[in-house]
Amino acid sequence: MNPSAQSNRAYRVAPTEHTTFYPRLFGTHGAVAASHHLAVNAGVDVLKAGGNAIDAAVAATFVEGLVDPQMNSIGGECPLLVRLAGSDKVIALNGNMAAPGRATPEEFRRRGLDHVPDEDILAAGVPATFSALITALTRFGTLSLADAVAPAVELAKNGFPISNGLVNQHKFGLAALAPKFNEWPGSRALYLPGGGVPGVGSLMKNEALARMYEYLANAERSAGGDRPAKLQAAHDAYYLGDVAAAIVRFCKERDGLLERSDFERFRTMVEEPARYEFGEATIYKCGFWTQGPAMLQSLSILRNFDLKAMGHNSADYLHLLIEAVKLAFADREQYYGDPAQALVPGEVLLSNEYGKQRAGLIDPRRANDQLRPGDAWKNAALLPADERFTPQPWGAGTVHVDAIDAAGNMASFTPSGAWLASAPVMPELGHPLSTRMMTFYLQPANHPNVVAPFKRPRTTLTPSLAFRNGKPWMTFGTMGGDQQEQWSLQFILNRVAFGMTLQEAIEAPKLSSDHFPGFFAPHSHFPQHVRVEERVGRKVLDELRRRGHLVDLAPDWSEGFLSGAQIDADTGVLEAGCDPRGSKSEVFPAFAYAW
Repeated sequence: MNPSAQSNRAYRVAPTEHTTFYPRLFGTHGAVAASHHLAVNAGVDVLKAGGNAIDAAVAATFVEGLVDPQMNSIGGECPLLVRLAGSDKVIALNGNMAAPGRATPEEFRRRGLDHVPDEDILAAGVPATFSALITALTRFGTLSLADAVAPAVELAKNGFPISNGLVNQHKFGLAALAPKFNEWPGSRALYLPGGGVPGVGSLMKNEALARMYEYLANAERSAGGDRPAKLQAAHDAYYLGDVAAAIVRFCKERDGLLERSDFERFRTMVEEPARYEFGEATIYKCGFWTQGPAMLQSLSILRNFDLKAMGHNSADYLHLLIEAVKLAFADREQYYGDPAQALVPGEVLLSNEYGKQRAGLIDPRRANDQLRPGDAWKNAALLPADERFTPQPWGAGTVHVDAIDAAGNMASFTPSGAWLASAPVMPELGHPLSTRMMTFYLQPANHPNVVAPFKRPRTTLTPSLAFRNGKPWMTFGTMGGDQQEQWSLQFILNRVAFGMTLQEAIEAPKLSSDHFPGFFAPHSHFPQHVRVEERVGRKVLDELRRRGHLVDLAPDWSEGFLSGAQIDADTGVLEAGCDPRGSKSEVFPAFAYAW
């Protein structure tokens, strides 16, 4: 939590029935939550200078890509949801990377590969984050790119104190990556100055990234026309100009697949979000190219049970939750993919009738050990076994940004990809490329997520936005790979079914399942396996084991990492919340501020 949140404009309230580790943070001017306090500060500064929530989220995202490069960078992806003040409409931006035109199963097999690699240049597609941020500014923001990126440029040029997470995050931090950087000169030169791992709190600069941002801002300034035309000029400078040229040059030097033509055709698509009504809430997610609808499917199953009567985190409730998640995520494996290149029976998957049929498969006394997708094409509960796809630990490389302003503009961004662990830093540009093509399959040919030219790989990234009783309510999200949607599901159930406050719902004990195939190569899965925070209680854990779940005790405060912001549409009071799990782990921090 940002220490500045203890100012005279953010205050504690009396404990509710469920006392929280962090205080509730209220305000009337703005609310921002993110994964790094410098990102929160950037968003707050933008709001205080007169920008709106979308401007704030864009500025915070630029900073996140600089200060949390082990979690995300500008070379990655950024799905996002937006609600504009005065509107009852939620808009989704498809901030997902696109495969190169040369990306086919045959091309990977020609290179002697039986899967898309999980790192380096062959898994790289066209970066999506910058296009998504420019599109958000153009359509929903008020700032110029130069103003939105200014906090990141200042930190990149003058230096920022290195966080414990950047140094020590498991598998993703500099201490773990130092041996790998011996093979990646650009990464070694930038992040191991002097040849050693820098200390926590030491200053780090990224002058190449600052130069790239200044080049893009100069393209905006020198362009003619109105504000949208100037922002388009900055977009073109990246995708048609020197940045694209530098990326393609770097890829060709490493025998990658990207061509200038891949950048020329790239666009950020503005879409209708997926949505589902659960109790008094309407929850919005990005479409079936993300795992977002899996949460909505889980809710369509769970709505058929009296969850409140079972009791929060009782054995009956958690058993039901796990079994519903297993069914929904089996459908994720069977049906989800880029809707532009795969047929997805989305209307059926999110229907109450289909959810009720899937709910009927749950045995309340025994865990099922099978991967059981439904037959969504026939609106039936279970797909025949001979038609199911046979599958071939979550990654932490994601951040989340929430912002709400006094007018009621709302932004939920989930930046990720282009991690330091995934690909070498490009010396000219100061960042790596995303390797999210690793989530593609090479076979079977009819799999919805089989690799194909210009296809968008399905992604775990899943921002959330919700209305309550027809009025704007909150934004929320988390890091965590395959666990993102499971933790978000428990959060929304905590709020809607059990009446918890924002901070209570974030902090409550959580679990996650590995029963279904993972998004990331090699798409491993572990039937019946579930991680549960120990503070759920021994009696409940023992009962879950008795019902057939393979329970792995997760350390308390290790399943979650959520953040969120909300607005009371009647009073205008704002609230921001973040997860103390980040503070306790010291490598996955989360911060919030309201004033």
